[in-house]
Amino acid sequence: MTETPTRSTVDSPGRAGRGSAGRLVVDGLLRRRELSIALVTIVLALYFALTTNGFADSSNYHIIAQYFAPWAIIAAGEVMLLICGEIDLSAGYMFTLSPFVLAVFVNNGAPLIVALLGALVVCACVGIANGLIVTVLKMPSFITTLGMFFLLWGVALLLSGGSPVHAPEGGALVAVIGGWQWSELCWAIGIVIVMQIVLSGTRFGVYTFAVGGNPTAASEAGIRTRRIKTACFALTSLLAGFAGILDGVRVGSFDPTNGGANYMFLAVASAVIGGTALLGGSGTVVGALIGAIALGIVHEGFTLAGINANAFNAVLGIAVLAAMMLNIYLGRFSRAGT
Repeated sequence: MTETPTRSTVDSPGRAGRGSAGRLVVDGLLRRRELSIALVTIVLALYFALTTNGFADSSNYHIIAQYFAPWAIIAAGEVMLLICGEIDLSAGYMFTLSPFVLAVFVNNGAPLIVALLGALVVCACVGIANGLIVTVLKMPSFITTLGMFFLLWGVALLLSGGSPVHAPEGGALVAVIGGWQWSELCWAIGIVIVMQIVLSGTRFGVYTFAVGGNPTAASEAGIRTRRIKTACFALTSLLAGFAGILDGVRVGSFDPTNGGANYMFLAVASAVIGGTALLGGSGTVVGALIGAIALGIVHEGFTLAGINANAFNAVLGIAVLAAMMLNIYLGRFSRAGT
């Protein structure tokens, strides 16, 4: 006597297939570390839009962009260094110093475009100096860039005399480098896109991951690890300096109290919250941008809600710790799935 197939027997292959497909989708989403912070960012934006007066105004979006754009630009360089297993603590004061270097060139009669290029060259040279000290003299990047942190701070105070100076005004170039209200945001998005393409679609990006993941194996494979790390230090200083010029031109004055350690820590926090590992070997520039947006939303949301500014620092600390724990968990999850 033949047995009539039951409904569960007939449906089980389809259900198994759907369950397997669902697990694959979930697994794929979990492996994208940027997804978690992107979802959190959307939830934060919706929460403040629904609960805080004025948050959803178009003018407020511009304010949020002014917060996170410089952090995202600096973070685009810090991500490269963190992937290499290094860090640049001096980036915040490179942000502070670069506008005054531009002002020195302008005050000595250089056209604005020449002054801009000259300031960026100086920024890159500072990064190269950091890289050479780390790679040639074998100094830890934390100590090296901490020393450069204080050096750049002192030079910024000397050049400025401790007082703000007027930024260049008028002209198409000024509009491009910060004079137009949305130019800083456009530069941030453009730089993030370019740096992400470099990181994920070029040999330099592959080598950067290799150097951070296993420097010994990378060196034995013929990768010039010193050159890669030095280039990443130069990129970080260059981007931090450019962000400082953009921000100063937007405000209309170069202020020696702008940037500093606060901007450096916010940039690093953006990178870590966005999924970049502090121990090297993994990270994305797009994730750092999302992390910066999340911090900008929280900062402005707290301001409009009248919450004490110190609460933002507490939330920032919690976010960094949570991001680190999530990175560790996702790293174990990814290795378990391979």
